Amino acid sequence: MEEADVIIVGGGIAGICAAIELLDARRSVCLIDRDRAENFGGLARESFGGIFLVDTPEQRRAGIRDSDALALADWLSFAGFDDSDTDTGRDDAWPRAWAKAYVSRCTGEVGDWLRASGIRFIALPNWVERGLYRPGNSVPRFHMVWGTGQVLAETLIARLERHPHRARLALRFGQRVERLLSHAGAITGVAGCDENSGQPFELRAGCVIVATGGINGNIERVRRHWHADWGQAPRILLNGSHRYADGTLHDAVAARGGRLTHLDRMWNYAAGVHHPHPRKPLHGLSLVPPRSALWLDWRGRRIGPMPLVSGFDTRDLVTRICAQERTYSWQLMNRRIALKELAVSGAEFNPSIRERRILGFLRDILLGNRWLVDTMIRECPDFVVADTLPELVARMNAFNGDDAVRLEHVRAAAESYDAGIARGEPLHNDEQLRRIAALRRWKGDRLRTCRFQPILAARAGPLIAVREFIISRKSLGGIQTDLACRVLDTAGQPVPGLLAAGEAAGFGGGGMHGLRALEGSFLGGCILGGRIAGRSAAGLT
Repeated sequence: MEEADVIIVGGGIAGICAAIELLDARRSVCLIDRDRAENFGGLARESFGGIFLVDTPEQRRAGIRDSDALALADWLSFAGFDDSDTDTGRDDAWPRAWAKAYVSRCTGEVGDWLRASGIRFIALPNWVERGLYRPGNSVPRFHMVWGTGQVLAETLIARLERHPHRARLALRFGQRVERLLSHAGAITGVAGCDENSGQPFELRAGCVIVATGGINGNIERVRRHWHADWGQAPRILLNGSHRYADGTLHDAVAARGGRLTHLDRMWNYAAGVHHPHPRKPLHGLSLVPPRSALWLDWRGRRIGPMPLVSGFDTRDLVTRICAQERTYSWQLMNRRIALKELAVSGAEFNPSIRERRILGFLRDILLGNRWLVDTMIRECPDFVVADTLPELVARMNAFNGDDAVRLEHVRAAAESYDAGIARGEPLHNDEQLRRIAALRRWKGDRLRTCRFQPILAARAGPLIAVREFIISRKSLGGIQTDLACRVLDTAGQPVPGLLAAGEAAGFGGGGMHGLRALEGSFLGGCILGGRIAGRSAAGLT
């Protein structure tokens, strides 16, 4: 039996930020994580490191005029919160409150706080989730950490290790928390077992913060909560979440009266491929799909009539793929397109940014990321390469062990698209070409988007086809909390001694994003929520 003022369950960014706040308040902290010490930082360590911020120095230097009012209008548009007085509408009250809080507080309590810790952002914010059938980000707000999520995690961990009250912090790795302990209706600690020895343990504290991530690392649970809009979950569903984000602590919270909401709201991606060197079952990578590639269905037909193009509405991409007879897809491109536009989300496959090599970063932008393209072609089992279209289609079918992809479909899609380009920009009447033109008007996208590149151009080859699957990523729902991160019960009252932060809490309130995220608000939500939870816990102990 051991004791601390506060126990934090989960060593991701939310847990780390909560620990920093608690040490600032001179509280004793026991931070418990199921993973190994070298993975301290959780999924954030592996992330791209994009953070949603509003009205920042980076935006102003780039000539972007932003405001809290504009950002909140965009957020509420994309979220699609229920405004009715039904149970669902009441369930959206705390998520809506958290959305307003994040927009108004993220620049100071996330962006400025990180800068004070030594974090720097790439000069040009990215413009993602612009919206398709409803408005999304009106301006670029996706601020990339220079060094990816790895530098973000290492910087905050270093801040913990150098903290003047470091002696008040105990770190315990390889510990699986399974239950919450209680006395007289209040949460008083946790119980579980050591992952290696199997030895049980109990820890006592004045309060407990749950920061264990979402449920999306548990593929069976993802299937169980699959959103009705997406029909039946795909037969092959890749895992892009943390292997221990399995919902164990969600169940523990529910067992002590805490309320779980909106578990069917998830932020999955449509362009997942198998990891070349998997570290968990169904380990997937999330591609940033080239905008100049053609998105084809399982037979090789171009998906339409509205073509699929990334950067506008990620949820719509998943919805459209899930509506197909077979819930996987192909992207058709050539090497020229891949060199300029292909990217993989996360720190692992972005070494120039991760290691802050400015010359390498500029080389990849200006000359194309040859290392990435060659690595994926050589090592990823979902990449197919050929010099001619018939050879490419034959290899696509060989991958699947059938003849599902039809040469005539692929040829018709490529030739029709190329013919539209050949008519000249004043006569471009293809929606994908119109969107490419819009993308290229923003200088951040112009650097990474081809200028109307034909697929079958003779000198742009070889041809590349990428087989893509839905990849499980983030939980948008979770443990319901108030604005102080206190866990709420089914009557809407705080569960004494229990708080939740980060993805475990749906990034705030049990689902502050609603149905869709404007991106960058995952890391940002973990930072803000973790800091609030730490300050709230300090006030309870």
